[in-house]
Amino acid sequence: MIAETVCSAVAVAGLGIAAVTAYRKRFLAAARLAAYSLVPLGLVMTGAVEWVVDTAFSPTAWAGFGVLGAAWLLFMGTRAIERRSGGTRKERKAAEAARREAVAPAASAPSLGTTARPAQAAAPQQQKKDKAAGGEDFSDIEAILKKHGI
Repeated sequence: MIAETVCSAVAVAGLGIAAVTAYRKRFLAAARLAAYSLVPLGLVMTGAVEWVVDTAFSPTAWAGFGVLGAAWLLFMGTRAIERRSGGTRKERKAAEAARREAVAPAASAPSLGTTARPAQAAAPQQQKKDKAAGGEDFSDIEAILKKHGI
């Protein structure tokens, strides 16, 4: 009941200020003030203020807001975990199958008999051949240019 009285008093005061503004020939500002001052009166008349007051002082309503908040947190938490883990179970299985098909069968088998040292020794020899052939190798660049018609 106090909230309704306060809202009605605010509406009456706003309408009084709007009248003074209109007397000063500022009709647009007066109309805007009248609109703003009628909002609290409209809220009182529709019962929205009573509903807000009943909700604000109701422990059951606050418990309901708490339950809604917990449900929202659970929902958002599961969505975040799902995004991190790569989607649903079906999506993970499909991705695993695609990954298995993309890898060549012999690519996962270790090659026996070769070590890192012969590969490192072959690299300087290749560099010597490139320098002897006249500088850098531009064959990949030429292939790209030919592909684009240049």
